[in-house]
Amino acid sequence: MGGQRIGYIRISSFDQNPGRQLDQIQTDRTFTDRASGKNTTRPELERALAFVREGDTLVVHSMDRLARNLDDLRRLVQELTARGVCVSFVKEGLIFTGDDSPMATLLLSVMGAFAEFERALITDRQREGIDLAKKRGAYHGRKQALTPAQATEVCRRAATGEPKAALAREFGISRDTVYTYLKRAG
Repeated sequence: MGGQRIGYIRISSFDQNPGRQLDQIQTDRTFTDRASGKNTTRPELERALAFVREGDTLVVHSMDRLARNLDDLRRLVQELTARGVCVSFVKEGLIFTGDDSPMATLLLSVMGAFAEFERALITDRQREGIDLAKKRGAYHGRKQALTPAQATEVCRRAATGEPKAALAREFGISRDTVYTYLKRAG
């Protein structure tokens, strides 16, 4: 295929180095997300998927960088290859074209299952760590988005009919957060 080589990089936290993932891999353009791989709702992934065209190759360091969920991984690879886009996983040394052998399909499923399993282990360890910190009294949860006075103001103004979207913009929070505060207030 003679199209462009489009890189996709995903790192989970700001202290990770995105440069190592496609280091010394030639790409024409690269999209980088700083987000969890728990789902595919990531702005740069969405931009990369919209950008790639038939004949292009999407180059990803490893399968777990594209998706941590087997269903998402398989869906993304199938959607891309159906559009004529190759998907290349550098670490695994696998390229998917849509004309893949049964062995390649098996490897995608097995490696994707490992990525999903690893994500489940991370979640379990995180939950265990939070539980231990709570027992020690060291964990107090996430910092509230609004002060008690701001929360009262949001609820009061929403009760008078002000649009929730306008309140969210004014207070720098999401509409969902507005609804959470309204629900807490009863």
